[in-house]
Amino acid sequence: MGVLSGIRVLEFEAIGPGPFGTMLLADMGADVIRIDRPVAHSDLGPKASGPRIDITGRGRRSVMLDLKQPASVAVALDLIERADVVIEGFRPGAMERLGLGPEVALARNPKLVYGRMTGWGQTGPLAERAGHDLNYIALSGVLSAIGPQGGKPTVPLNLVGDYGGGGMLLAMGVLAALLNVQRGGTGQVVDAAMVEGAAQLGAVFWGMLAGGNWKEERGSNWLDGGAPWYDSYRTQDGHYMTVGAVEARFYAELLDKLGLAGSDLPAQHDRAGWPVLRERFESVFASRTRAHWCTVFEGSDACVAPVLGFAETPEHAQHRARGSFVEVGGVVQPGPAPRFSATPSGIPRNAPARGEHGAAALRDWGFDGDAMARMQQQGLGLKPES
Repeated sequence: MGVLSGIRVLEFEAIGPGPFGTMLLADMGADVIRIDRPVAHSDLGPKASGPRIDITGRGRRSVMLDLKQPASVAVALDLIERADVVIEGFRPGAMERLGLGPEVALARNPKLVYGRMTGWGQTGPLAERAGHDLNYIALSGVLSAIGPQGGKPTVPLNLVGDYGGGGMLLAMGVLAALLNVQRGGTGQVVDAAMVEGAAQLGAVFWGMLAGGNWKEERGSNWLDGGAPWYDSYRTQDGHYMTVGAVEARFYAELLDKLGLAGSDLPAQHDRAGWPVLRERFESVFASRTRAHWCTVFEGSDACVAPVLGFAETPEHAQHRARGSFVEVGGVVQPGPAPRFSATPSGIPRNAPARGEHGAAALRDWGFDGDAMARMQQQGLGLKPES
């Protein structure tokens, strides 16, 4: 099922943005085989105390290969020959050293789309340096704008670099390259760099800066929490409500719902009066609970919404009405998006264990029993089928 049904993707095991981008393709129906190491990598950051639930690994099937063995590299090349897409997230040059770089892969499969996910890109003085989301968005310029006035930059989870500027950019690039192939073009490399994707997410702010409508000081603009009518406010019970009443008519409705209509308040866009507005909003929101304000603003166009925790979000009426969250293997998680009217995405499968469902995947990719036996002799690992 799905708009990408029939597209074969070969993914090399990684963490973070590459798996997220591949998850998007798998959610849309792509047939993904992930090449896993025989043993999990021993150094993937802080160790979790509970079980690791791999949501971004959903929708795949797995085979195991030790790519340091030449025979296993030959198996990987056999898989590359039958793939439409390869996705890897190693440092530049790593795949080349394994004998699996794009030059070799495209020689074997000229229509291949070879997706490469890195932080700094395949070239440049930082290309081979280590980094993480926070480093990439720092160098993109975006992090400089996130945080309170007079304070340090705020860590915005690893969403801007890893996922928005990384995995999602990679998925879009892969789809564009696939479209080019289907139009008769050749295969090619997609070089997705998180630092560039993060910068693209901030494109509007370069325009505002050039037009004199953006201050470099954090917390002093209307989209960075500087404006009192675009911020969050603590409620009586310690929760928060967000306010995004940008347009005049929405702002007027906000004042009405807060009981402030007709009050002697500074004008909405009077920057000198913003501290006064903020103080009044803080006082009013703090006088009642979050539940109270949700009731007050129900059905309103004042652009007010509660800040929900991860656990409570799926229970909101909007998400329940659309089925925005699904349960897979007992784990509640965001469902596939976006929606397709003619080729809807199905409910994803759990992330596979190492080698799980690999035999079935190989059969679907056209390998017969003899070929699979040969591949296993060359180092291919499969979990026994139940």
